Amino acid sequence: MELITADLLIPGDGQPVRQAAVVIENGLIRYAGPARNAPDTTGATRTSAPVVMPGLWDCHTHLFGAPDLDPARVLTVSPELRAARCVPDLRAALDAGVTSVRELGGLGVHLAPAVAEGSIEGPTIYASGAVLSTTGGHGDLHSLPIHWVSELSDFRLADGADECVRATREQLRKNARVIKICASGGVLSEVDHPIHQQFTVAEMRAVVEVAAMAERVVAAHCHGKPGMMAAIEAGVRTIEHGTYLDEEVADAMRETGTVLVATCTVIDELMTAGGLPPVLMDKLKAVAEVHAGAVALAHSRGVRLAMGTDIYVSGRGKPNSWGRNGRELAHLVGCGLSPLEAIRAATAHGPLTLGAQAPRSGVLAEGYDADVITLDADPLDDITAMSDPDHVTGVWKAGRRVKGA
Repeated sequence: MELITADLLIPGDGQPVRQAAVVIENGLIRYAGPARNAPDTTGATRTSAPVVMPGLWDCHTHLFGAPDLDPARVLTVSPELRAARCVPDLRAALDAGVTSVRELGGLGVHLAPAVAEGSIEGPTIYASGAVLSTTGGHGDLHSLPIHWVSELSDFRLADGADECVRATREQLRKNARVIKICASGGVLSEVDHPIHQQFTVAEMRAVVEVAAMAERVVAAHCHGKPGMMAAIEAGVRTIEHGTYLDEEVADAMRETGTVLVATCTVIDELMTAGGLPPVLMDKLKAVAEVHAGAVALAHSRGVRLAMGTDIYVSGRGKPNSWGRNGRELAHLVGCGLSPLEAIRAATAHGPLTLGAQAPRSGVLAEGYDADVITLDADPLDDITAMSDPDHVTGVWKAGRRVKGA
């Protein structure tokens, strides 16, 4: 048994509690609330901190093992080396307070079992396997021979409903926990346009139907309105990015319960780093001009948001690298969320992105998974405290302390 006492408890969902306690037993939260009402904890291991809250969910990540911002570089490195690079990335995420990740394309399906069995330390990984893309779509590396792209495990080209069914089943065979599709063009792909829809409604419906039979949901990369409306019609669970979202899209998302994973971090990190080829930089600048406004609009229209960064670079301190996950909360506040709402997006709303397979996580309440972090600063006063892993003084994953012991 473990007892954490704190000046402030932020539960993930609900109002903060002053002078609080969290009791952890057998990997679950036994109690979370006012310290005066805590059960008997005689003999418990004790920790005190200024702030206690749920571990963070980063709902859009990539374990590519990429050394820099160019995603095509994954072709020049062996999967073994890329996986080795991801091991410290996962450790960096834990140090930043991230205890669960949705990994939407990369090596996550292979690394998830290693984390689950304890061979390596990291957040719980809910991985998609390969990114599903049309030929010539966002998941196609356009400058490379198509047979090279077809040999990559990170991307899967599929055209037509039948091929989409097969591609989805291939990811389920890898035990993918979510399916990722590219419903529109993107920024880091050369010849497509972020606004243009790529998969047809019929193709997306085929993916959603097959995924649903295995109790999986579909995450749709999408910048443009045509792709978003088609993806929502097809029944996807989440829209990733949502750059050109408008009132009609927002209302459709609210009515269907579709979650927005905005990924502000990747846009800011790419803009700050620079160095992209001119054609990609032009697309990035266009996206950056409108993205924050779209997120603010979605929030104002009642769309539920979950935190995601689109982090994919290996190596601490590099642009858009693992360990910088907490920066997303400040971006969400910049888009109009209160600090408490941003924390809800980063905790309680995380499991919503998984549908029927969602764990009891992201909330400090009895019976929930004991994924817990402590801080030495109050993020409700200054949300940027979440951006610095040094402010995260303790991390518990399933009740086991993995930082600050």
